[in-house]
This record gives sequence, C-alpha cells and structure tokens, in this order.
Amino acid sequence: MITVTGTVRTPLEAGKAFAYLSAFEHTPEWDPGTPVVKKLTDGPVAVGHRYHAEAEFRGKRQSLTYEVVKLSGSEIVLRGENKSVISVDTIEVRPAGSGSEVQYTAEFQLKGWMKLAEPIARPMFQKLADPAMDGMKRTLDSLATHAN
Repeated sequence: MITVTGTVRTPLEAGKAFAYLSAFEHTPEWDPGTPVVKKLTDGPVAVGHRYHAEAEFRGKRQSLTYEVVKLSGSEIVLRGENKSVISVDTIEVRPAGSGSEVQYTAEFQLKGWMKLAEPIARPMFQKLADPAMDGMKRTLDSLATHAN
C-alpha cells in the first residue's frame, strides 16, 4: 500500500472548512491532480453517496468511482476504485486557534500486476501531495478571507 499524507493550517473556522472539504465535488477547485468530480447522488453528503472522479496520473486520466464510507462532524472517508487501484481518502478537520487544521491521507492499493510496480510508483504518488495540499491551503485561506 502507498500512503500519502499532508497537513494544512488555515484561518477558516473548522466547521466551514469541513463543510467545504466534505463536499467532494469541490475537489477540482483545490486539487490539480483531480480535475473532474461529479456527484452521482442527490442531496447533502451522507454515507453511501457516490461520485465519479477523474484523476491525472503520469499524463493520463484515470476514472474512479468513489463512495462515502464514513462521515462524522469532523471526518470524511471516501473509497474510490477502478480496475487498477483502490484509493481511500480521509479528511479530518480539527479546530486550531480561531481557524482549523486539516489532515489529509490518501492510501492507494494497486491491483493485479500493478502491485509489482508499487516500489516504482510510490514516489510518483508522493509527488501528487504537494500541489494538492498547496491548493487546499490557498482555497481554504481564500474562503476565510471572503467569509470576513
């Protein structure tokens, strides 16, 4: 398994940060590696809701179907899958001073013959983290500025 993590601090209040990030369809606004996310289930986010996502990896788009598998007031866990990978994304938001701290973890389990490429693929997955975390911070900070 390949695990990628990152943490950002933002002046955006924790409840607002979580409301924004748990709406998974907002992901293309902050993650350049995921340019497409379409909500497939109507209504407010809930366990069982599904999304179609397209992730950019090494210049190619990979389609995944994600499902919300856990949702609390401060944590959302989504499980995505396609023919070559299972991805579990966890977003946790905690209050930090007057703002919040966001912990993002993505776990990738390669399938089939792709498992053999895991040692080679690991650094490629790690490279996805910095642009995503930078985009998340920029977007949350911008939301905090516009909220005031």
